[in-house]
Amino acid sequence: MRFFLTVGLCIVVSLGCAKAAPDIDSLLQQLNNTIEKRDVFLKEKLARIEGYKRQLGKIDSVQQYTVYNAIYEEYKSFIYDSAFIYARKLQHLARYLRDPNKIAAARINLGFILVSSGLFNEALDTLRTLHPSGLTDSLRAAYYFLRARTSYDLSDFNRDNFYSTQYTRQGNAYIDSAMALVRPDRPLYGLMKGLKHLHLREMPEARQAFESLIAQHNLADADFAVAASTLSFIYFYSNEPIRAKEMLIRAAIADIRASTKETLATLNLADMLYKEGDVHGAYKYVKIAMEDANYYGARHRKVQVAAVFPIIEGKQLSLVESRRRILMFYSTIITLLSVVTIGFAIIIYKQFQKLRAAEKTISDANHVLTETNHQLRDANKIKEEYVWYYFTTTAEYITRLDALKKTLELKLMTKKLEDMRFTIESINVKKEREDLYHNFDKVFLKLFPDFVYAFNALFKEEDRIVLKEGQLLNTELRIFALIRMGIHDHDKIARILDYSVTTIYTYKTRLRNKSILPNEGFDRQIMAIRAL
Repeated sequence: MRFFLTVGLCIVVSLGCAKAAPDIDSLLQQLNNTIEKRDVFLKEKLARIEGYKRQLGKIDSVQQYTVYNAIYEEYKSFIYDSAFIYARKLQHLARYLRDPNKIAAARINLGFILVSSGLFNEALDTLRTLHPSGLTDSLRAAYYFLRARTSYDLSDFNRDNFYSTQYTRQGNAYIDSAMALVRPDRPLYGLMKGLKHLHLREMPEARQAFESLIAQHNLADADFAVAASTLSFIYFYSNEPIRAKEMLIRAAIADIRASTKETLATLNLADMLYKEGDVHGAYKYVKIAMEDANYYGARHRKVQVAAVFPIIEGKQLSLVESRRRILMFYSTIITLLSVVTIGFAIIIYKQFQKLRAAEKTISDANHVLTETNHQLRDANKIKEEYVWYYFTTTAEYITRLDALKKTLELKLMTKKLEDMRFTIESINVKKEREDLYHNFDKVFLKLFPDFVYAFNALFKEEDRIVLKEGQLLNTELRIFALIRMGIHDHDKIARILDYSVTTIYTYKTRLRNKSILPNEGFDRQIMAIRAL
């Protein structure tokens, strides 16, 4: 069972308590030996569970309830999901038997597993359905003890001065009710007494209670563990780290012996060793803690282990890397002393590799910078040439419009309407548009004199564009010239060239399909043509 979450020392199974000064190294060796036998203990537990399950088809409902309860007891600190399933089976069977005491016991079992998994609200909802006044003394004691544990865990989990105090007060009240129903010579009474003193921060009294519990009773591993792990925290709180460490190691040993997976003993031991600087030992035990948390399957337990695991693992990896570097250093020294020439060759080779890598990095950066500069230069040239072209052409058209306006005004004043019609008919829009295209072609080819050659290089010989005499660009070339200028919108290109959008799209698609490059590569190559 888990009773004291605040300090991170969850109640776990322990093996024993030393009467003399603890031999920590010997205990750690014993722990390591026990770890090597984990599979043996696990197989024994699974065999017990299978033995219980085989009995189920041969017995009546009353006996089935007893077997279900035995299976639940095996699972409750072993596998959360299976414990939950059998707690539910106990409930269903108890209702079928219509035995109020069995129904109450089944609900208490379900509440216990919910509390163990951190589902406090669900546990409280389950326990609130019970009316302890009608139960036997043993069930009432179990009920009040579980309510006390739930309140204590909520106090530890909440960690708010206001609410934690209320939960602790509730826990003390419930544990008083439970103690009133248990004989003082029973181990459970000593356990509850110690827990009450512990949560009241009465450490000397709590210590005495747990030490007496261990000394006076031949406890089973699971019950012994509760006292030992809690006593470990009390020793730590009392500034006795050696004794605290001893009890924590014994708890970890017992966890493995009992195949207990719902535990934090190995995690707390790993954390203690990590703080002492024993990173290798800490990493070994924190891996076991992670395996146990995943095996048990409770979400809050995984979160607790996950909070510590990356820190220890990171330090372990750092130490391994550090040792690897030291080993490499000494290996290099030995190699240099043995074969100086080979050593220097290796060093030179490595430096050369680094230099090449650095050169490649610089080259890639220069390439990107050069490409950016080319793009900026092209953009500046295009901007300069076409700004000049725009203002020159616009000024020319304004002058011509002004002259036309004056001519028309004069003819209108003299009422020479026939001359006005002749003047209007003399305006050749087609010729004006051709002049506009011609001027555009001149300016573009001034910027990109190799455009036609570079464009044709993207096609097979028979598919290349051959311009007529006196022709600078044709429609197809002019479309891709506008694209190279940065105009990619089909609608804009269509308005500039006085074509429909469909026509522009058709021209583009036809040329791209004829190209020796894929469509994406063709577009990139067009944009890669450089300005002069």
